[in-house]
Amino acid sequence: MGMLRYKQEYHLDDPRATLAHREIILKKPFLKRVYEDWYATFTKEEKAFPGGKFLEIGSGGGFLKDVFPGIITSDILALDCCDMVFSAEEMPFKNEELQGIFMLNVFHHIPHPWKFLAEAERVLAKGGKVIMIEPANSVFSRFIYRNFHHEPFEPKGEWEIQSSGPLSGSNQALPYIYFQRDREKFEKQFPSLKIKRIRYHTPLKYLVSGGVSMRPLVPTWSYGFFSAVEWLISPLSRVFGMFATVELEKG
Repeated sequence: MGMLRYKQEYHLDDPRATLAHREIILKKPFLKRVYEDWYATFTKEEKAFPGGKFLEIGSGGGFLKDVFPGIITSDILALDCCDMVFSAEEMPFKNEELQGIFMLNVFHHIPHPWKFLAEAERVLAKGGKVIMIEPANSVFSRFIYRNFHHEPFEPKGEWEIQSSGPLSGSNQALPYIYFQRDREKFEKQFPSLKIKRIRYHTPLKYLVSGGVSMRPLVPTWSYGFFSAVEWLISPLSRVFGMFATVELEKG
């Protein structure tokens, strides 16, 4: 697999690394379509709540603004492509100001996720949602993340991680820890945030796209084929899913 890797020019916490990841996504048609499918989960909320104020956290490496022009983009890094700069643990919004908060592979990088959840509870209007797409904890994903990914995957980890940097600090299992392993603890600590759904998905397409660090393993035209295969094996998503969509709603 080493021969297929892209050269990493910058440290993960360097803002230029985030911008480089964004450029890679936009230049890889197969990978871009994976992101577009994920973004559809976010854009449908705008249709359900027209006129609502929506926020994306950790926007720098993606292109949600291109398909959701009304979204407020943000990042902890100062990037020209984002509207705002702040930490997810301390959000500059009024109480009940937001209708939705969207995150793509961000939650597992937050040093104190409980602080973010407390802030989400504060800034969301009643009926507002947090929707995040994160690494899943399936049999297949555990094997891939532990053997072929640079970020740690520790399902027995704690509720916090060490803050070594915006992207270098992580535990990919944090969503599983909060919303599945310790669900009862989460529900007691954040009673107004209800877990509406946890859906495992995307067992193959991100892998064969090469992600942001590998060259594509398949041609772009095969996207429909892999989508069909994923649909066929979707009943086994808890075994094979690489990602999970977690949907929280403020009651």
